[in-house]
Amino acid sequence: MIDRLISSIEDKQNPTVVGLDPTYEMIPTFIKEQCLEQWGNSPKAVSEMFFTFNKMIIDEIYDLIPAVKPQIAMYEKYGLEGLRAYFETTQYCKSKGLIIIGDVKRGDIASTAAAYAGHIAGVDIEGEYFDLWNEDAITVNPYLGYDGIEPFLGACKQFDKGLFILVKTSNPSSCEIQDLKLDNKHIYNYVADLVSKWGENLIGEYGYSNIGAVVGATYREQGEELRSLMPHTFFLVPGYGAQGGKASDLKGYFDKDGRGAIINSSRGIISAYKTKNIQEKDFAKVAREAVIEMKNDLKG
Repeated sequence: MIDRLISSIEDKQNPTVVGLDPTYEMIPTFIKEQCLEQWGNSPKAVSEMFFTFNKMIIDEIYDLIPAVKPQIAMYEKYGLEGLRAYFETTQYCKSKGLIIIGDVKRGDIASTAAAYAGHIAGVDIEGEYFDLWNEDAITVNPYLGYDGIEPFLGACKQFDKGLFILVKTSNPSSCEIQDLKLDNKHIYNYVADLVSKWGENLIGEYGYSNIGAVVGATYREQGEELRSLMPHTFFLVPGYGAQGGKASDLKGYFDKDGRGAIINSSRGIISAYKTKNIQEKDFAKVAREAVIEMKNDLKG
Protein backbone atom coordinates (compact mmCIF):
# COMPACT_ATOMS: atom_id res chain seq x y z
CA MET A 1 0.00 0.00 0.00
CA ILE A 2 2.65 2.50 1.02
CA ASP A 3 4.63 1.97 -2.19
CA ARG A 4 1.49 2.66 -4.22
CA LEU A 5 0.82 5.81 -2.22
CA ILE A 6 4.38 7.10 -2.59
CA SER A 7 4.38 6.32 -6.32
CA SER A 8 1.15 8.26 -6.77
CA ILE A 9 2.51 11.21 -4.77
CA GLU A 10 5.57 11.30 -7.00
CA ASP A 11 3.58 10.89 -10.21
CA LYS A 12 1.40 13.87 -9.30
CA GLN A 13 4.15 15.78 -7.51
CA ASN A 14 1.69 16.50 -4.74
CA PRO A 15 1.79 15.16 -1.15
CA THR A 16 -1.81 16.25 -0.52
CA VAL A 17 -4.67 14.11 0.76
CA VAL A 18 -8.11 15.70 0.61
CA GLY A 19 -10.38 15.10 3.57
CA LEU A 20 -13.89 14.35 2.35
CA ASP A 21 -15.66 15.49 5.51
CA PRO A 22 -18.92 17.06 4.36
CA THR A 23 -21.41 18.66 6.71
CA TYR A 24 -24.99 19.67 5.97
CA GLU A 25 -24.05 23.34 6.30
CA MET A 26 -21.29 22.92 3.71
CA ILE A 27 -23.55 21.72 0.89
CA PRO A 28 -24.36 24.34 -1.78
CA THR A 29 -27.98 25.46 -1.81
CA PHE A 30 -28.75 24.16 -5.30
CA ILE A 31 -27.72 20.61 -4.31
CA LYS A 32 -29.68 20.81 -1.06
CA GLU A 33 -32.84 22.02 -2.74
CA GLN A 34 -32.69 19.36 -5.45
CA CYS A 35 -32.24 16.52 -2.95
CA LEU A 36 -34.84 17.80 -0.49
CA GLU A 37 -37.36 18.16 -3.28
CA GLN A 38 -36.80 14.59 -4.44
CA TRP A 39 -36.41 12.79 -1.10
CA GLY A 40 -37.95 15.15 1.44
CA ASN A 41 -36.44 16.13 4.79
CA SER A 42 -34.80 12.77 5.31
CA PRO A 43 -31.45 11.03 5.86
CA LYS A 44 -31.80 9.75 2.29
CA ALA A 45 -31.77 13.33 1.04
CA VAL A 46 -28.64 14.15 3.04
CA SER A 47 -26.94 10.99 1.79
CA GLU A 48 -27.62 12.02 -1.79
CA MET A 49 -26.38 15.54 -1.04
CA PHE A 50 -23.12 14.23 0.37
CA PHE A 51 -22.41 11.88 -2.50
CA THR A 52 -23.30 14.48 -5.14
CA PHE A 53 -21.10 17.04 -3.40
CA ASN A 54 -18.18 14.61 -3.10
CA LYS A 55 -18.51 13.36 -6.67
CA MET A 56 -18.49 16.85 -8.16
CA ILE A 57 -15.36 17.72 -6.19
CA ILE A 58 -13.59 14.49 -7.10
CA ASP A 59 -14.37 15.03 -10.78
CA GLU A 60 -12.49 18.33 -10.55
CA ILE A 61 -9.47 17.24 -8.49
CA TYR A 62 -8.74 13.52 -8.99
CA ASP A 63 -6.01 14.24 -11.53
CA LEU A 64 -4.17 16.46 -9.04
CA ILE A 65 -4.12 14.35 -5.87
CA PRO A 66 -2.91 10.90 -4.86
CA ALA A 67 -5.43 10.18 -2.11
CA VAL A 68 -8.59 11.10 -0.24
CA LYS A 69 -9.44 10.70 3.44
CA PRO A 70 -13.19 10.47 4.17
CA GLN A 71 -14.05 10.88 7.84
CA ILE A 72 -16.64 8.21 8.55
CA ALA A 73 -18.28 10.05 11.48
CA MET A 74 -19.66 12.68 9.12
CA TYR A 75 -21.56 9.92 7.35
CA GLU A 76 -22.43 7.73 10.36
CA LYS A 77 -24.29 10.69 11.82
CA TYR A 78 -27.04 10.00 9.29
CA GLY A 79 -27.30 6.27 9.95
CA LEU A 80 -27.54 3.66 7.22
CA GLU A 81 -28.17 6.25 4.52
CA GLY A 82 -25.08 8.16 5.59
CA LEU A 83 -23.00 5.00 5.45
CA ARG A 84 -24.33 4.37 1.96
CA ALA A 85 -22.93 7.77 0.94
CA TYR A 86 -19.58 6.81 2.49
CA PHE A 87 -19.54 3.54 0.57
CA GLU A 88 -20.52 5.18 -2.71
CA THR A 89 -17.89 7.87 -2.17
CA THR A 90 -15.06 5.39 -1.59
CA GLN A 91 -16.25 3.29 -4.51
CA TYR A 92 -16.27 6.31 -6.81
CA CYS A 93 -12.86 7.52 -5.62
CA LYS A 94 -11.46 4.04 -6.22
CA SER A 95 -12.79 4.13 -9.79
CA LYS A 96 -10.76 7.32 -10.29
CA GLY A 97 -7.55 5.58 -9.19
CA LEU A 98 -7.26 7.32 -5.82
CA ILE A 99 -5.82 5.82 -2.64
CA ILE A 100 -8.51 5.71 0.07
CA ILE A 101 -7.54 6.41 3.67
CA GLY A 102 -10.59 5.70 5.81
CA ASP A 103 -10.50 8.02 8.80
CA VAL A 104 -12.25 5.65 11.20
CA LYS A 105 -9.99 5.82 14.31
CA ARG A 106 -11.08 2.40 15.56
CA GLY A 107 -9.66 0.89 18.75
CA ASP A 108 -10.72 -2.18 20.70
CA ILE A 109 -9.54 -5.71 21.49
CA ALA A 110 -10.13 -9.36 20.64
CA SER A 111 -13.11 -10.21 18.44
CA THR A 112 -14.23 -6.58 18.36
CA ALA A 113 -10.89 -5.42 16.99
CA ALA A 114 -10.98 -8.26 14.48
CA ALA A 115 -14.41 -7.08 13.35
CA TYR A 116 -13.18 -3.50 12.99
CA ALA A 117 -10.27 -4.85 10.94
CA GLY A 118 -12.88 -5.83 8.36
CA HIS A 119 -12.52 -2.26 7.11
CA ILE A 120 -9.29 -3.37 5.43
CA ALA A 121 -9.53 -7.18 5.64
CA GLY A 122 -12.94 -7.42 4.03
CA VAL A 123 -15.18 -10.38 4.75
CA ASP A 124 -15.46 -13.94 3.51
CA ILE A 125 -18.95 -15.40 3.16
CA GLU A 126 -18.96 -19.09 2.26
CA GLY A 127 -15.79 -18.72 0.22
CA GLU A 128 -16.75 -15.48 -1.52
CA TYR A 129 -14.65 -12.43 -0.62
CA PHE A 130 -15.99 -8.87 -0.31
CA ASP A 131 -13.84 -5.76 0.18
CA LEU A 132 -16.81 -3.74 1.34
CA TRP A 133 -15.28 -0.42 2.33
CA ASN A 134 -12.84 0.10 -0.60
CA GLU A 135 -10.21 1.44 1.81
CA ASP A 136 -6.47 1.08 1.26
CA ALA A 137 -5.64 2.21 4.79
CA ILE A 138 -7.42 3.36 7.92
CA THR A 139 -6.63 5.36 11.03
CA VAL A 140 -6.42 3.47 14.33
CA ASN A 141 -6.27 4.47 18.01
CA PRO A 142 -3.46 2.63 19.88
CA TYR A 143 -4.64 3.36 23.43
CA LEU A 144 -5.35 -0.32 24.15
CA GLY A 145 -1.86 -1.42 23.14
CA TYR A 146 -0.89 -4.35 20.93
CA ASP A 147 -4.14 -6.21 21.62
CA GLY A 148 -5.95 -3.46 19.76
CA ILE A 149 -3.51 -3.38 16.84
CA GLU A 150 -2.67 -7.03 16.17
CA PRO A 151 -5.85 -7.94 14.21
CA PHE A 152 -5.20 -5.05 11.82
CA LEU A 153 -1.58 -6.08 11.22
CA GLY A 154 -2.63 -9.41 9.80
CA ALA A 155 -4.97 -7.66 7.36
CA CYS A 156 -2.19 -5.30 6.30
CA LYS A 157 0.15 -8.18 5.54
CA GLN A 158 -2.38 -10.42 3.82
CA PHE A 159 -4.11 -7.78 1.69
CA ASP A 160 -1.39 -5.12 1.29
CA LYS A 161 -3.35 -2.57 3.30
CA GLY A 162 -2.12 0.12 5.67
CA LEU A 163 -2.66 1.75 9.05
CA PHE A 164 -2.06 5.26 10.28
CA ILE A 165 -1.81 5.04 14.06
CA LEU A 166 -2.40 8.09 16.25
CA VAL A 167 0.92 9.24 17.71
CA LYS A 168 0.87 13.03 18.12
CA THR A 169 -2.43 14.53 17.10
CA SER A 170 -3.09 18.10 15.97
CA ASN A 171 -5.78 19.09 18.49
CA PRO A 172 -4.86 21.57 21.27
CA SER A 173 -5.67 19.23 24.17
CA SER A 174 -3.55 16.37 22.81
CA CYS A 175 -0.92 17.52 25.30
CA GLU A 176 -3.12 16.45 28.23
CA ILE A 177 -2.16 12.82 27.60
CA GLN A 178 0.33 12.62 24.74
CA ASP A 179 2.84 15.06 26.25
CA LEU A 180 2.90 13.49 29.71
CA LYS A 181 6.30 12.17 30.72
CA LEU A 182 7.36 8.83 32.14
CA ASP A 183 11.04 8.44 33.03
CA ASN A 184 11.64 11.78 31.29
CA LYS A 185 10.14 10.50 28.02
CA HIS A 186 6.89 11.72 26.48
CA ILE A 187 4.00 9.32 26.04
CA TYR A 188 3.93 10.08 22.31
CA ASN A 189 7.55 8.91 22.12
CA TYR A 190 6.59 5.57 23.68
CA VAL A 191 3.77 5.23 21.16
CA ALA A 192 6.18 6.13 18.34
CA ASP A 193 8.52 3.34 19.45
CA LEU A 194 5.64 0.86 19.39
CA VAL A 195 4.44 1.99 15.96
CA SER A 196 7.94 1.57 14.57
CA LYS A 197 8.16 -1.91 16.05
CA TRP A 198 4.73 -2.95 14.78
CA GLY A 199 5.67 -1.89 11.26
CA GLU A 200 9.18 -3.27 10.99
CA ASN A 201 8.13 -6.36 8.99
CA LEU A 202 5.99 -4.44 6.50
CA ILE A 203 8.56 -2.13 4.92
CA GLY A 204 8.26 -1.55 1.17
CA GLU A 205 10.62 -0.67 -1.66
CA TYR A 206 10.83 3.00 -0.73
CA GLY A 207 11.94 2.16 2.81
CA TYR A 208 8.62 2.98 4.48
CA SER A 209 6.27 0.66 6.29
CA ASN A 210 2.59 0.06 5.63
CA ILE A 211 2.17 0.94 9.31
CA GLY A 212 2.24 4.72 9.45
CA ALA A 213 1.66 7.40 12.05
CA VAL A 214 -0.71 10.34 12.46
CA VAL A 215 1.43 13.36 13.37
CA GLY A 216 -0.24 16.77 13.56
CA ALA A 217 0.92 19.78 11.56
CA THR A 218 0.35 22.05 14.55
CA TYR A 219 3.35 20.74 16.53
CA ARG A 220 6.39 21.39 14.36
CA GLU A 221 9.09 20.53 16.90
CA GLN A 222 7.44 17.25 17.83
CA GLY A 223 6.96 16.43 14.15
CA GLU A 224 10.62 16.99 13.40
CA GLU A 225 11.58 14.94 16.45
CA LEU A 226 9.36 12.07 15.40
CA ARG A 227 10.71 12.10 11.84
CA SER A 228 14.21 11.52 13.20
CA LEU A 229 12.98 8.80 15.57
CA MET A 230 10.81 7.02 12.97
CA PRO A 231 12.84 6.82 9.74
CA HIS A 232 10.71 4.03 8.25
CA THR A 233 7.30 5.39 9.30
CA PHE A 234 5.19 7.36 6.84
CA PHE A 235 3.26 10.29 8.34
CA LEU A 236 -0.35 11.25 7.77
CA VAL A 237 -0.40 14.92 8.78
CA PRO A 238 -3.67 16.63 9.75
CA GLY A 239 -3.92 20.22 10.92
CA TYR A 240 -2.76 22.10 7.82
CA GLY A 241 -4.75 25.20 6.93
CA ALA A 242 -7.95 25.56 8.93
CA GLN A 243 -6.32 24.28 12.16
CA GLY A 244 -3.34 26.59 11.79
CA GLY A 245 -0.59 24.37 10.38
CA LYS A 246 1.58 26.05 7.74
CA ALA A 247 3.70 24.65 4.92
CA SER A 248 6.76 26.28 6.46
CA ASP A 249 6.17 24.20 9.61
CA LEU A 250 6.25 20.91 7.68
CA LYS A 251 9.69 20.80 6.06
CA GLY A 252 11.02 18.58 8.84
CA TYR A 253 8.18 16.07 8.46
CA PHE A 254 9.70 14.94 5.15
CA ASP A 255 12.94 13.03 4.65
CA LYS A 256 15.96 14.25 2.67
CA ASP A 257 14.36 13.00 -0.56
CA GLY A 258 11.12 14.89 0.07
CA ARG A 259 9.23 11.73 0.97
CA GLY A 260 7.73 10.46 4.19
CA ALA A 261 4.53 12.44 4.65
CA ILE A 262 1.16 13.23 3.14
CA ILE A 263 -0.59 16.41 4.27
CA ASN A 264 -4.33 16.54 4.83
CA SER A 265 -6.66 19.43 4.11
CA SER A 266 -10.41 19.07 4.50
CA ARG A 267 -12.39 22.29 4.97
CA GLY A 268 -9.70 24.33 3.28
CA ILE A 269 -10.44 22.52 0.04
CA ILE A 270 -13.96 21.15 0.01
CA SER A 271 -15.54 24.29 1.48
CA ALA A 272 -13.12 26.78 -0.05
CA TYR A 273 -15.99 28.32 -1.99
CA LYS A 274 -17.42 29.60 1.31
CA THR A 275 -14.56 32.08 1.60
CA LYS A 276 -14.78 33.28 -2.01
CA ASN A 277 -17.21 35.71 -3.58
CA ILE A 278 -18.40 33.29 -6.27
CA GLN A 279 -21.55 31.57 -7.37
CA GLU A 280 -22.19 28.32 -5.51
CA LYS A 281 -22.39 26.34 -8.75
CA ASP A 282 -18.62 26.83 -9.10
CA PHE A 283 -17.79 25.27 -5.71
CA ALA A 284 -15.94 22.31 -7.24
CA LYS A 285 -13.80 24.55 -9.46
CA VAL A 286 -12.82 26.54 -6.38
CA ALA A 287 -11.86 23.26 -4.67
CA ARG A 288 -9.55 22.56 -7.61
CA GLU A 289 -7.98 25.99 -7.24
CA ALA A 290 -7.48 25.31 -3.51
CA VAL A 291 -5.70 22.03 -4.27
CA ILE A 292 -3.36 23.79 -6.69
CA GLU A 293 -2.67 26.54 -4.15
CA MET A 294 -1.89 23.94 -1.48
CA LYS A 295 0.36 21.98 -3.83
CA ASN A 296 2.33 25.11 -4.65
CA ASP A 297 2.46 26.13 -1.00
CA LEU A 298 3.91 22.78 0.02
CA LYS A 299 6.48 22.97 -2.77
CA GLY A 300 7.60 26.43 -1.69
